[in-house]
Amino acid sequence: MRRQSLRDGDVMLSVGKRFAFGFFSLGDSKLRYVGIWYAQITQQTIVWVANRDHPLNDTSGLIKFSNRGNLCVYASDNGTEPIWSTNVSDSILETTLVARLSDLGNLVLLDPVRGRSFWESFDHPTDTFLPFMRMGFTRKDGLDRFLTSWKSHGDPGSGDLTLRMERRGFPQLILYKGQVPWWRMGSWTGHRWSGVPEMPIGYIFNNSFVNNEEEVSFTYGVTDASVITRTMVNETGTMHRFTWIARDKRWNDFWSVPKEQCDNYAHCGPNGYCDPPSSKTFECTCLPGFEPKFPRHWFLRDSSGGCTKKKRASICSEKDGFVKLKRMKIPDTSDASVDMNITLKECKQRCLRNCSCVAYASAYHESRRGAIGCLTWHSGMLDARTYLNSGQAFYIRVDKEELALWNRKGLSGKRRVLLILISLVAAVMLLTVILFCVIRERRKSNRHRSSSANFAPVPFDFEESFRFEQNKARNRELPFFDLNTITAATNNFSSQNKLGAGGFGPVYKGVLQNGMEIAAKRLSRNSGQGMEEFKNEVKLISKLQHRNLVRILGCCVEFEEKMLVYEYLPNKSLDYFIFHEEHRVVLDWPKRMEIIRGIARGILYLHQDSRLRIIHRDLKASNVLLDSEMIPKISDFGMARIFGGNQIEGCTSRVVGTFGYMAPDAFHEESSNLVGHIWDLWENGEATQIIDKLMDQGSYDESEVMKCIHIGLLCVQENASDRVDMSSVVIMLGHNATNLPNPKHPAFTSARRRGGENGTCLKGKTGISVNDVTFTDIQGR
Repeated sequence: MRRQSLRDGDVMLSVGKRFAFGFFSLGDSKLRYVGIWYAQITQQTIVWVANRDHPLNDTSGLIKFSNRGNLCVYASDNGTEPIWSTNVSDSILETTLVARLSDLGNLVLLDPVRGRSFWESFDHPTDTFLPFMRMGFTRKDGLDRFLTSWKSHGDPGSGDLTLRMERRGFPQLILYKGQVPWWRMGSWTGHRWSGVPEMPIGYIFNNSFVNNEEEVSFTYGVTDASVITRTMVNETGTMHRFTWIARDKRWNDFWSVPKEQCDNYAHCGPNGYCDPPSSKTFECTCLPGFEPKFPRHWFLRDSSGGCTKKKRASICSEKDGFVKLKRMKIPDTSDASVDMNITLKECKQRCLRNCSCVAYASAYHESRRGAIGCLTWHSGMLDARTYLNSGQAFYIRVDKEELALWNRKGLSGKRRVLLILISLVAAVMLLTVILFCVIRERRKSNRHRSSSANFAPVPFDFEESFRFEQNKARNRELPFFDLNTITAATNNFSSQNKLGAGGFGPVYKGVLQNGMEIAAKRLSRNSGQGMEEFKNEVKLISKLQHRNLVRILGCCVEFEEKMLVYEYLPNKSLDYFIFHEEHRVVLDWPKRMEIIRGIARGILYLHQDSRLRIIHRDLKASNVLLDSEMIPKISDFGMARIFGGNQIEGCTSRVVGTFGYMAPDAFHEESSNLVGHIWDLWENGEATQIIDKLMDQGSYDESEVMKCIHIGLLCVQENASDRVDMSSVVIMLGHNATNLPNPKHPAFTSARRRGGENGTCLKGKTGISVNDVTFTDIQGR
């Protein structure tokens, strides 16, 4: 728009015709407004209003430049005083001015000759926060970008609710109702706002926070231009992120806040925190070292008075300590002190040295660098709460008596967990014994029904409808070895030829008459692998061709013997190296990384690229073999399951997995298993502690190791829908991925839900491979 005017009915479109600028009305109202809306969406969606508090009464309005160079809205051609203006202070010639509407929805007033922008609508938002718009303030000129709700659905006038960046203390976004805080988005944690755990990280949305000498601002963008999204403050007191679903021609509510009692600002008063899981009694709890200020009100579920220091608590002592609260939305940081140049350990010492310090936390928590900066509180703490799968660690200062009390609570909780685990193990062992007895009785019954004099080969009823002995000629893809050949090759299954014991029987090295070395897996009669698992392994491996999968040479079925014949791999299995003090020095980091990538490529082939979609269901270090060049090859497909061509998830009728897949030294006194231990270290920014101490500091890339840990945690998240698939894992491992999603709480550190969110549906039998220590419940992706 240059030297022209826009009359009511005229529309200015952006270059890509994504947005429109002009006059509009809402519903049946005759009042006219000037604003910006989506041009290609049939459902009227206004994103910015110029004259929101001064509507026109009819259609005689006009938009044009004033003599001072401002873009103005006039009531008519004869109007001399604008009802709205850009209010640019510089006086510039009208001929140099241009008004442009970008495809981002930003109306810009600029001088194309000097390339200078004088005004833009993104600096003066109304109720909508568009991608690439900035929210916050500049320190020099005082420009404050904030959102203000509409008065009502049909009135875009300035409402009571405003979302703005707090200037005091550590920056945070707060939604105000009038002058009273209504909901707190919280402080920036390094990747999201602490009060919006649903906020997506990476993938399509990119979030960015700036806090420097010039400005404090937040912006978000989209990496896919086809995605249409907006964030807005609603007149009802809620904030929403919407995405447009073109197929259904509707706006999808991507996330919204507040949505529960604990989201309301300071719901539990000073020094209290909200804990939704305890809502069956009362959702409010006093912070450690505090007690209800008004016990009677607290008993009546009135938490407005909050909590106060316990009467007998000492004020400051050398024996003071800290109670760690996990998964917290830390309190309001308006009055908190911040230092971005010290570590979390230094932050703790600083707080201990200052008697007025009541709590501390890290300012940021980045996935690669861990905890960064220091926040300390010195007075009443407001608006703290817990989350199920998000939040950060928060440390409360307490005296020695309170610290001892909380330590006893922690030990009591561990005892309960230990008792539950012992009960579960006992129950599983009992079921295993019963199952073993049932299977043994069935086998005895089958042997009695068969002719004792006739030791014919055992028949198999494959889904492809072939029997081992009757159809050997038709199934030439998989050679059949006779028992005498295997016996001679393994020197009558000599103990000197024994390579080890697999999940379902011993494995022997052998040499055929032609000099070829083989590995013969001999199924034990009392093993957990029955006919079904044996058929499954033969059927699957015979159809698989991949560099990172073990190659089967044939099988043998005679009398009661069932054997699989594999290629011989001289370097044994992966656990032979990584769980042995002397052997693991052979694996430097580059070789370990190649093994990791090889395993990932093999699993991807099983999940996606093979003729059959296969879930292994018993992948562990002992089932990864290494050839002479240390190339990994996945083996032992007895527990594997075939999926349909278009199936991406499913249910199992048999609980399968491994009793014990972890080295004893992997356990930690505060964790029930390796995953829990790693998660605790990750949460505390100490994940580097699990790096093998035998590897020299300079022999590995720490960022690459942390990336592998990060990817591993993404694969074991509580909900199956959150876990990354193998194609993404291979890409992450093969590229320098820097913007990985932040992992949520893993599934193996606490009792998990059956069904529902994680999509697991289990019933019926139990299948295990031989080992001990822990139970791993496998769900394929």
